[in-house]
Amino acid sequence: MATRLAVLSRGPRLYSTRRLVEEAKLRDIDVAVLDPMQFSLFVAEQEIGILHQGNTFDYNAVIPRIGHSITKHGVSVLRHLEQLEVWTANSSQGILQSRDKLHSSQILARNRIPTPRTSYVRDMKDIERAIDAVGGLPAVVKVTQGTQGQGVFLRHTLHETKNLVQGLLMTGKAILIQEYIAESHGKDIRALVVGGRVVACMRRKARGREFRSNFHLNGTVESVDITEEYAEVACRAARVLGLNVAGVDLLEGHDGPLVLEVNSSPGLEGIEKASGVNVAGEIIDYVIGESDFSDVNVDQLLRTIPGQGVLSVHLRNHPHLIGRPINDLFKGDIPVFALSRAGKLIWNPEPELQLRFHDSVICYGDLEQLRASIKRKLLEFPPVSALSSSNVDV
Repeated sequence: MATRLAVLSRGPRLYSTRRLVEEAKLRDIDVAVLDPMQFSLFVAEQEIGILHQGNTFDYNAVIPRIGHSITKHGVSVLRHLEQLEVWTANSSQGILQSRDKLHSSQILARNRIPTPRTSYVRDMKDIERAIDAVGGLPAVVKVTQGTQGQGVFLRHTLHETKNLVQGLLMTGKAILIQEYIAESHGKDIRALVVGGRVVACMRRKARGREFRSNFHLNGTVESVDITEEYAEVACRAARVLGLNVAGVDLLEGHDGPLVLEVNSSPGLEGIEKASGVNVAGEIIDYVIGESDFSDVNVDQLLRTIPGQGVLSVHLRNHPHLIGRPINDLFKGDIPVFALSRAGKLIWNPEPELQLRFHDSVICYGDLEQLRASIKRKLLEFPPVSALSSSNVDV
């Protein structure tokens, strides 16, 4: 099927949108820019529908360029398209996860991706404890929802920090206090990830006394070559947040790269001019190559059948199994399709593979049978310590 592409954007004249349309037309793709706010969504018995300005939506691929101010509605539109099995460059879930700085930090940390130390503040009494947790002052104060450097502040004293946080809390904002990386003051690296690889990079530098390096805050940009370590961290960050197209902002710490933020609708102007790379073309080529396929949420797919689903067993909850071959516990009536280890998946793991503390074994099938089988197997290998075998956490 020929690719028919819709770019979801409120700004057809914006540089990034224009460049995507130009590159699509150069490749003879039927492309249109559709305003996310002009969609009508319908749900009826056993049927869902969608119209744009009263017309039928008949595109089979979407590049979402959804601004922060319309995140809620834009994501609703994208969810609707996903239910209609329209291919999207970034998923609705990926966009939501990346837009919430606290949620994205939680996901990155869970997947062992290096980030600045971060504390969530919901009350004035939490401030001093939060500052201590991130390494003291100076510290960065930021709201959990924001873009292009807005809602990000650097504070050097406790008095300044308390005044700022109090004001933000009074306006209903959710606040993060984050470690200040002195060696990366006023600069960062933007890595543009497309389809699991870094296609372009730039270093951004702030002007004057400004510590935020954003291009939209009049920062300067220049081409930069990054190491394999930096590229791998950027790609992993985009992947665990569920983004195929992402701008990953990296700080250059003494011990290596730190992920500051991941942007699901990265601007193309600064990075194309700084790097000389046709980033819009890379995105369109990715769309052409991937739009015939779709990601599958295995658990969601199995749950369409009553009682079916996916379970994971975390080895940290069963330390007496560490060092045993996977086949000791998971065999016979317990189908295993993957083992999660150090941020990677090992598909169809070998029976002799030894289990480690941070491993998670992923099983699928009838949930009731799975739970019963796993609990029964665990009882065959009782803890050697005083841990009670009745405290089975699957």
